[in-house]
Amino acid sequence: MSMRPVGGAGEIPAETVRVAQAAFPKGSLAIRIRDELGALFTDEQFAALFPSRGRPAWSPGRLALITVLQFVEGLPDRQAAEAVRARVDWKYALNLELTDPGFDHSVLSEFRDRLVAADGGQELFDRVLAAARASGLLRAGGRARTDATHVLSSVRSLKRGEFVIETVRAALNALAAAAPDWLAERTEPDWFDRYCARVDNYWLPKHPAKRAAIAEQTGTDGMRILRYVFAAQAPVWLRELPAVEFLRRAWVQQFFLDEAGQVRWRDLKNCPPGAMRLVTPYDEEVRYAKKQETKWDGFKVHLTETCEPHTPNLLTDVTTTPATVADDRMIPVVHARLAQRDLLPDEHWADGGYVNAASLTSALREYGVDLHGPVKPNTTPQAGSAYGQHAFTINWGQKTATCPRGATTNSWRQGKSEEGLPVVRVRFSKKDCGPCPVLRDCVNSPTGRQRELNLRPREGHEAIQHARALQQTEQWKDRYKVRAGVEGTISQGVQAHGLRRSRYRGLTKTSLQHQITGAAINLARIDAWLIGTRRAHTRVSPLEALRPTG
Repeated sequence: MSMRPVGGAGEIPAETVRVAQAAFPKGSLAIRIRDELGALFTDEQFAALFPSRGRPAWSPGRLALITVLQFVEGLPDRQAAEAVRARVDWKYALNLELTDPGFDHSVLSEFRDRLVAADGGQELFDRVLAAARASGLLRAGGRARTDATHVLSSVRSLKRGEFVIETVRAALNALAAAAPDWLAERTEPDWFDRYCARVDNYWLPKHPAKRAAIAEQTGTDGMRILRYVFAAQAPVWLRELPAVEFLRRAWVQQFFLDEAGQVRWRDLKNCPPGAMRLVTPYDEEVRYAKKQETKWDGFKVHLTETCEPHTPNLLTDVTTTPATVADDRMIPVVHARLAQRDLLPDEHWADGGYVNAASLTSALREYGVDLHGPVKPNTTPQAGSAYGQHAFTINWGQKTATCPRGATTNSWRQGKSEEGLPVVRVRFSKKDCGPCPVLRDCVNSPTGRQRELNLRPREGHEAIQHARALQQTEQWKDRYKVRAGVEGTISQGVQAHGLRRSRYRGLTKTSLQHQITGAAINLARIDAWLIGTRRAHTRVSPLEALRPTG
């Protein structure tokens, strides 16, 4: 299928204009967006998605706008295709004749597949931002805020016992479809009873020992399948089936062979960490994560938006990651992506999960962004006392440290923390610490005879100390209130666009969903700005309203 550019940037047919104005005298979102932002997408922007030869495709520029509009209104493909045929305001936005018959709904799914293959979702998101910028609704600088939320995968969450059974079942089904005769010769009679039907948690026994026995029986069955597949006489291509490869990887993580050669179930603490551990055979990119009281299998999405009083609050970055990626790794990623679009803020407000010494220093040094957020408190045993780390005088030029009672040391060496990060290790002499009358207050160990300090490198140490002092001021606390608004954006994304539930399988497709969702939220906010809809205030309960202000 090839592309023959026709675009939607030309003049809207006169009859479409006349009927749209009569039917929508006050306009609609689709009409206002077309009038204010013009043609958001052109066919030429998507030329790389189509070959040069073949049957002409429906206009990709129009399909792009339809895709965003259907996310704005939460329409499935069938209803979106029906809207193109039946709704005059959509025909107006798409520059179509009233008699245009539209297309079959399957075209939208095919178009999304092309977008996934070329990271086209980012193009949709960026084009909406570019149009907003051209209209004066968006500019670099000012303030921005970031937060993240969990995203549930499109597949059912599985308990560990369910997971291993479903993994065997998926592998057997894949082999039965690809090589039925080969598998029929090797199938055990009991496998039909165990793996033909989908496993459900309530089928499994409640007693842990009985569950472990079933899991080890499943492990033995899975190992037998792998031995069949990897036998010298087996067709080599069977090993390349995705479900078989998944089975092999899952069994390495979940089982081991004891000294007698028996398959044994691993204790959970001996399984790989969450970032590596497979959790479902139906989407190998899904990971299990836990944040405070929230546990989920899936992904995580990070949203960054502007927060200026005289322009609409627009999302400037939407980034989807595996669920196990820590928030404090994302600030450099977000800043790099904003720099590519020339949309870096002057001030960036985030919650405590994003802020650490590295992000504070890199934001200012590399991008000129003043990052703000609650810094985690010092958790060393002496924190908050008169002998906490803050009470020591550090001379970075001379590489010395002086304790609160005046003892100075030059025992200064570079090292690595348990996480592999650079640290400075400072140790005081036993001659100074041993006779000190406050030794037990200063040294945590009951038998320790000298104080040691583990410091971040100078830039990070000073940034953290400055941030901790700053966030204690009432002025900073009042300014930090601006960050809370991004939670309203997450609420809008969840309630209006299903942000917390992936519609598709895989990180790439889920990322596409979130990029289009971001474009849809921006269009909705631009429309609200055009018609003068006031921003909602933070809800306050009647009881909270009675709280004394003094």
